[in-house]
Amino acid sequence: MSPTDASTNALRQTGDELADATVAALFARGEMGTFNTLMRFFSTAGAPVPDGLPDVAREYLRATSAPPAWVDWEEMERARLFFIDNDVHIATALSFASMPACYLVPHVAKLLSTTHGLNYPSTRMAATGQFTVHLMRPDAFEAGSRFLPAAQKVRLLHASIRHHLTRENRWDARASGVPICQEDMIGGQMFFSLLVLDSLHRLGIHMSQEGAEAYYYAWRVVGAMLGVDQDAVPATLDDARVFLDRYMTRYMGPSPEGAHLTRQLIELYEDIVPGTFLDPVVPALVRYLVGDTCGDWLEVPSTPWDTVVRTVPHLLGVLETIEDRSPLGAWALDRLGHLTTRFELSSLTRGRVMHYAVPEHLRKDFGLPDAPSRTRRWTPPAATLVP
Repeated sequence: MSPTDASTNALRQTGDELADATVAALFARGEMGTFNTLMRFFSTAGAPVPDGLPDVAREYLRATSAPPAWVDWEEMERARLFFIDNDVHIATALSFASMPACYLVPHVAKLLSTTHGLNYPSTRMAATGQFTVHLMRPDAFEAGSRFLPAAQKVRLLHASIRHHLTRENRWDARASGVPICQEDMIGGQMFFSLLVLDSLHRLGIHMSQEGAEAYYYAWRVVGAMLGVDQDAVPATLDDARVFLDRYMTRYMGPSPEGAHLTRQLIELYEDIVPGTFLDPVVPALVRYLVGDTCGDWLEVPSTPWDTVVRTVPHLLGVLETIEDRSPLGAWALDRLGHLTTRFELSSLTRGRVMHYAVPEHLRKDFGLPDAPSRTRRWTPPAATLVP
């Protein structure tokens, strides 16, 4: 069913009942500090729950300790194989398309500024990278995995932001809906799934329909574990396209926070790229994947490398052809991609396991979001012809 104003507006008024109730109880009892301290030692599925954990938190961990019963494990295995085959390309898409897309939604960019300092995007990028890698491990949902506890903590992190902004009267819920509402969570699910597939296609990566559908399915499972109402989530890639196009048309636009976050993201990856000669490749790749209009909104600088980056799909297309036709070539390219992804992730994490602490307070300079764009919608610009 296609989304309507009524259905999407309803999603803006809904959060996550289970996680919201858990966070509210922890704060009401003054137990959030104890929870954060103890949860640092709870990072693998199946590990004993720490002694002294508040009862409400213990019940939350029990209720969210397993994936949804409807998971198709054969489809999840297809998603894992798709990830293994395309890990470096997926990492590129997440870094240079999905994250900037989040910054293109002004109220989302403002929300992100409440969970980490604007000057430290490496924390979020490292956490996102580790989260995805943990998800695509063969033991992701078994005892000893790091994915399940990470999902449980991220869900509480979202609930804590809703709690703070609502209780401290720093959010106009009547005009803007619930902070990190269901619509925004579904939008985020689209950024990390459908937008990644779009970016791989734009980069010239060869994908099967089955592989793309499996990757999207895996993020539906993730969404369910993060408290997203799957009855409202598009079940197919075609329906996801309708939702994402509508979501971006309703909300995306320029904002100071979005531009600042993008600038810090670019500087972060320029530091990872060896030397300085290739630094301009970073903004050029962002601009190529998000498009010139969005690149201008995010204040992504134009460089002479913009033209060079447009040749990347042709180069990757050649490599993809070699991979398709040669088992040895496929092995070598997969191995190179795996090593590249490991290098990027280790550069961001510095070998650490990323922890998700529930913030006990938010940034004091956080501002109220603009009124929702259903009252003043963005009109898509005319298509830009690229020579």
